[in-house]
Formats: sequence, C-alpha cells, structure tokens
Amino acid sequence: MAGRSLGPSELVDERAERYKGKVTGFVIITCFVAAIGGCIFGYDIGVSGGVTSMDEFLREFFHGVYEKKRHAHENNYCKFNNQGLAAFNSLLYIAGLVATLIASPVTRNYGRLASIICAGIFYMIGAVVNAGSMNLPMLFFGRIMIGFGVGFENQAVPMYLSEVAPANLRGGLNSMFQLATTLGIFSANMVSYATQTLKPWGWRLSLGSAAFPALLMTLGGYFLPETPTSLIERGLTERGRQVLEKLRGTRDVNTEFQDMVHASVLSNSIKHPFKEILNIRHRPQLVMAILLPTFQILTGVNCVLFYAPILFITMGFGGNALLYSSVLVGAVLVLSTLISIALVDRLGRRALLISGGLQMIICQVIVSVILGLKFGDNKELSKEYSILLVIFVCLFILGYGWSWGPLGYTIPSEIFPLETRSAGQSITVAVNLLMSFIISQTFLYFLCALKFGIFLLFAGSVSVMTIFVYLLLPETKGVPIEEMTVREHWFWKKILPTNLEAESSHAQ
Repeated sequence: MAGRSLGPSELVDERAERYKGKVTGFVIITCFVAAIGGCIFGYDIGVSGGVTSMDEFLREFFHGVYEKKRHAHENNYCKFNNQGLAAFNSLLYIAGLVATLIASPVTRNYGRLASIICAGIFYMIGAVVNAGSMNLPMLFFGRIMIGFGVGFENQAVPMYLSEVAPANLRGGLNSMFQLATTLGIFSANMVSYATQTLKPWGWRLSLGSAAFPALLMTLGGYFLPETPTSLIERGLTERGRQVLEKLRGTRDVNTEFQDMVHASVLSNSIKHPFKEILNIRHRPQLVMAILLPTFQILTGVNCVLFYAPILFITMGFGGNALLYSSVLVGAVLVLSTLISIALVDRLGRRALLISGGLQMIICQVIVSVILGLKFGDNKELSKEYSILLVIFVCLFILGYGWSWGPLGYTIPSEIFPLETRSAGQSITVAVNLLMSFIISQTFLYFLCALKFGIFLLFAGSVSVMTIFVYLLLPETKGVPIEEMTVREHWFWKKILPTNLEAESSHAQ
C-alpha cells in the first residue's frame, strides 16, 4: 500500500499471471449461494413496498393509513404519512446496522461461513414471524430479525465471494451480487403482483416466501468450504491450501498460496483494525467509505424502490397497473446492472458514476416539474402524463443501476488494504444501513411536507455527489487491489504524510 502510486503495475501483473487454475464447480456454486443471499436482501426491499400497498395488510396493522387511502379527495402527497408504516420499513436497517458491527469480529474470528449461516437463520426466523404476525409488535420483531440477517449477510457474502473467486473474475462477481439483489427486487414485485388477489392472506404469502431461499442459503453455508484466506488467517494453513487446490482445480497454487499467507501475516499484525483505520494514512479511504454509501442512499433510489407501489397510488395509478408498474421498475434495474457489469472495467468507475449522476439529476428535475404542474390536491395525473412519469422514473432507475447501485459498494471494498478491509467493509455497510434507516423513516413525512419538491431535494444531493466524484474520487479501474493508493491524487496527497512507511511504523 505504501510502496507505490497508481502505477506502474507490471510486476504485480506478472505475478498474477503465475496464478494457476480455472473456473471450477466450487466457484460456480459459490456464485449461486451469493446470489441467494443477494436475492433475499433484494426480495425484502421489494416485498416491503408490495405489501404496504395491499388493503388487507394496511387494514390489519395500519388502519389509519387504510382509512386515509380510501378518501379520494385527501391530500395526495399525505395519504401514507404514518410513522408506524415508515418504521415497518426502516426497522430492518437500524437492526442491520447493529448486526454488521457484531458480524465483523464473527466473520474474522470464526470464518465467513459462520456469518452466512447466521444470516440465513435470522432471515428464516424473520420471514416466519412476519408471515404469522397477529399484531404490530410481532410484525416489528420479524423485521428486526430480517435486519440482523441483512447485517450479517452484507458483511460476509461479498468478502466470501472475493476470497474464493479467481483474481480475473473478482470485479465481475462483486457486480453479480448487486445483480442478484436486483433480481430479488424483481422477484418480490412479481410475487406481490400475483398475491394481491389472494385475499385476505396474500400479504402473508408474500412476506413468508423469503423463508425458502433463506433455508437454501443456510444449508449452503453448512456444505460449502470456508475460504482459503479465512482458514489461513485462523492458523489452519494446510487446510487452507487443500481448499485452494480444490477451488482452482490444480495442485500448482504455490504463488497464490504464498500471497495469501503473506497477506494473512500482515492482517494478523493489526490487532485493532477499527483503531488502525482512524490513522491519517487511511483517511482518504475512510472518507470514501463514509461518503460513497451516504451518497448512494441520498440518490433517493431506496425510496423509489421501497415505496414504488405507494408512489404509483399517489400518482393516480390503481388496480393491476399499480404493481405492474413496480415490476417494470424491477426489470429496468436488472437491465441496468447488466450494463454496468459489461462496462465497468472498460470505461472505468468515474465515467459510470458521473454519467449516471447526470442522468439521475435530469430525470428527477423532470419528474418534479411534471408533478408540480399537473398533480396536487384533488387532482390525478392524466393517462398521458402518468406514462411520461413512469418513463422518467425508469430512466432514473436505469442511471442508478449502472452507476451508484453496484459501485457504491464495489469502490469502498477495493480501496482498503487487507489489514483494514474488514473494518472498512463494516463501516461501509453500517453507514449504508444508517442512511437507509433515516431516509426510509423520514421519506413519507417529507413527501407530505415538500410534495413534488422532494425530488428536487434528491436532485440537489445527486448534484453534490457528482461534483465529489469529478473532483475527489481517484480512478481504480485496472489497479491491482494490493497496489491501491491515492498518493498521486491532487487533493489527497496534500493530506497524506510524506513518509508513509515512517507513519506506519509510528502508528504501530
């Protein structure tokens, strides 16, 4: 980390070429397990909005919202302004924030699979409790359990993927996790669309369906091998080599094995990674680990995904068009993530973030103008303007899906050195979940207070973060993860100490 700037990387490339092996069945199975984890997370995001649009669910738990929804002439922006309904969505994220801090030492000391198994168990408990909920406390308890599943999963699954994948597939697999999440959102919208006619218990089936993939993820955690890096880090060196040989399909893994042993020695030399990460030499990475997930949530996309059905009710859609529109949003999100996977290593991170940011700004301003001019109290959008609104909402999702969606996690995960990577991942996940909690808890209130201006507020935040990327985010495309540094960046080099080696020695 301290040795060189963003280049040259010829020596690292030459060493990477000495890594032997191929894509094996174990790697494919690993992708499947990770996809299940991502799908569960995405499913819960999507299904939350689906069930909160169902009259039977609202009548059971949020009767006041149900009564307001029935009054056609009510203030259109305030129909769903209920803190209890907001808490149904946001409790998951505050629970996940607590869980990811607990999951960090579990993942490091007991292995990645231990946290994945814990995540699956928490998901199953939450899904079963929610499906059988008879009162509001029971419903909230189920959401808290699912939140613990989110915290453990987001901490462990990306790390597991990175450590079992061949070096040349690591970036693509990180984006595949985001793709799995978007597929989960799409699946939830489809399930909600199908179960809305199963009255009065359709919402129970929607919430309880998450238990099946959670069971598969838990079983996968029992039967899959632990990562070689984790085994070596915990002193099981020979077992780690055996797993590595099985993953790569060859016994000629000496170079990669030596690199893992060396990295593990360095990692174990840092006894307090959260304390180490506060050192000034990690300041640029720490700033990005905090600001990137913050900006990711401040795009407003979570609100669109959480409350897509509610937004379409508010805009005057009804009946089957309600969840059909949400399905359309989910399909666009999947498509945009595929675009990101295809382009991220060709165009670079900065190009995608800046172009996606500009597209989101334009779309949010247009949506705000349409709502401001054509929608308000006692008014509904015409069919023509409703279609136009859906188009620009989908274009907004498209811009997010190829930029801040996958890259909001990818960049923080690749900029930290190994000794602080686990702590950095915990901080990234915790900040993301904290911001998700704040936004989801306050969105309905601000929608009521600001009306169409809420989208201008999000457009302003996207403008700020696009400027941040243009000025302060270094390009990481093609930079080996072991050589990642920001010493040559015009701003960050002013903050870093002149002699990083001396600083490192002093810190330890």
